[in-house]
Amino acid sequence: MAKEFKRYLVTSALPYANGPVHIGHLAGVYIPSDIYTRYLRLKGCDVISVCGSDEHGVPITIKARKEGVSPQAIVDRYHALIKRSFERLGMSFDIYSRTSSETHAKTASEFFRKLYDDGKFIEKTSEQYYDTEADTFLADRYIVGTCPKCGNERAYGDQCEACGSTLSPDELINPHSAVSGSVPVKKKTTHWYLPLDQYEGFLREWILEGHKEWKTNVYGQCKSWLDGGLQPRAVSRDLDWGIPVPVEGAEGKVLYVWFDAPIGYISATKDLTPDWEKYWKSEDTKLVHFIGKDNIVFHCIVFPSMLKAHGGYILPENVPSNEFLNLEGDKISTSRNWAVWLHEYLDEFPGKEDVLRYVLCANAPETKDNDFTWKDFQSRNNSELVAVLGNFVNRALVLTQKYFDGVVPACGDLTDYDRETIREMSEVKARLEDNIEHYHFREALKDAMNFSRIGNKYLADTEPWKVWKTDPKRVETILNIALQITANTAIAIEPFMPFSAEKILRMLQLENFGWERMGATDLVEDGHRIGKPELLFEKIEDDVIQKQLDKLAATKAANQAAEAAQNIEPQKESVSFDDFQKMDIRVSTILEAEKVAKTKKLLKLTIDTGIDKRVIVSGIAEHFTPEELVGRQVLVLVNLEPRMLRGIESKGMILMAEDASGKLRLLQPDDKVTCGAQVG
Repeated sequence: MAKEFKRYLVTSALPYANGPVHIGHLAGVYIPSDIYTRYLRLKGCDVISVCGSDEHGVPITIKARKEGVSPQAIVDRYHALIKRSFERLGMSFDIYSRTSSETHAKTASEFFRKLYDDGKFIEKTSEQYYDTEADTFLADRYIVGTCPKCGNERAYGDQCEACGSTLSPDELINPHSAVSGSVPVKKKTTHWYLPLDQYEGFLREWILEGHKEWKTNVYGQCKSWLDGGLQPRAVSRDLDWGIPVPVEGAEGKVLYVWFDAPIGYISATKDLTPDWEKYWKSEDTKLVHFIGKDNIVFHCIVFPSMLKAHGGYILPENVPSNEFLNLEGDKISTSRNWAVWLHEYLDEFPGKEDVLRYVLCANAPETKDNDFTWKDFQSRNNSELVAVLGNFVNRALVLTQKYFDGVVPACGDLTDYDRETIREMSEVKARLEDNIEHYHFREALKDAMNFSRIGNKYLADTEPWKVWKTDPKRVETILNIALQITANTAIAIEPFMPFSAEKILRMLQLENFGWERMGATDLVEDGHRIGKPELLFEKIEDDVIQKQLDKLAATKAANQAAEAAQNIEPQKESVSFDDFQKMDIRVSTILEAEKVAKTKKLLKLTIDTGIDKRVIVSGIAEHFTPEELVGRQVLVLVNLEPRMLRGIESKGMILMAEDASGKLRLLQPDDKVTCGAQVG
């Protein structure tokens, strides 16, 4: 039997304050968290929802260094942007705090100091990378090199963003400092470690035996970590941005961001209420962490071990985590600006907050990675929100205005079909509750939308616009039931689309109902006057979507150009003008072209150089067919020493350029030029 709780504490992963929030964050963490919190509030539960900006760590210092400003300036800017964006989207956090607050610094320091005084840490001296030019130790993220697994030349010392592999700085090929560009050296440094291996037994019993109900991806990742054997994890770093380690002799060292950040949930609760301890230290409280899958190890292994070591704190009952959301078939990337940013969406789609909330929940990556596309966004808005939900609400209200001047008619005798429709509402409510309680929000949204589907079917089957001609009394009952379904719809969709729920109630001229009233058929009283009907949703046209696709296309082009620029070879050694004068480059025409037998890359070309006809062997067969080359004018270095290639004497070289994609391009004149014309 499931345990009954007196109160709920809901936390949402703290977003890094080094950039805006995007749709991947929303689909993975914040929309599910808000749905769950709003549901509990509608049920009348004692629940608080806490979140805040994670304002320490290397990504923030990197951003600050790039912009030439202080880390504080960065976090101030993005904390304000994120907080305001969440408010505009309707996120119902009880507090949105920040880890640069005094309360947090005090709470994190005291937490560390208790573990330190209780002998829970081990102290280790090890060799870490050090930048001698910048005179600083390098965090993993400050070390850049070639990924040993995919060959990406811009992999970080903790992760390759190209292939997603977790790395260590020692694995990188040709590592160099992201600060100065120099090759780092190894230097000894001392840090404190939380010996996670000592908590394996506790974690196995607590997770693998006690929480088999956790989502498969969470439970499986925890089991994989535990089966692989846990190692001590550093809780301090050599940095000048963060909470100083509160120990003598720890100058220049701060708390590691993944020790500091989850304590932010505790400090935020302290700022919210003086009764914070009942939410963190009472077994009558259900603690639920909403996180992204890249945070599973920290919230299920590291933070619980910290809480266990400290003592006195409850542990999370559940840690719902979604998979990743991609964008138009490509992985969302903040560094490549490949994202739909929340603040930009809110500016460009005013009044359509619920459309985004709906689409991200309907397409949530709950069991596997999913893809957000603008065409799907448009389709779901037009065919589901407009054509189903909006259509039903509008019909129910408009028909009431038309036939009864906006006054709710009395409900008369019920037919079997009426009773079946009312019973179906109760069945949907039960499924809806069960899905939310088990964090199946995508299915829960379908259940919530089913109220409007029931309503549409009811109106279509009963046809009040036809019945009115013969039996107006029957229409009174039909529209009364339709309005009851409308009010029930407002309750059902509130956790998912709060703005739309509020608009429905405003049109009905009713106050909010509690969750327990869902399924009732007396929500709208006889004789009550409803308000003026308005469209709940508007159709999104093709040109609006095309604008977003064009925006992404421009981003992709800019990324390709930037990548090409990074891959440009450095300038070679200088040559004298006399040396350059020795090169004889002529406009030439390709007369014949054929593949060289038993090779993949070589073509045999017969060339008219204007001074003679000669053969050149060129390794371009993977880029051009012989047929497309014949007749093309090219530039040829005619005085290159002849070479024998596969038994063929090659006399000269065709000039080429390689673009960002690796495709070879012929260098050729814009207009037809006489063969033999010199270039120089």
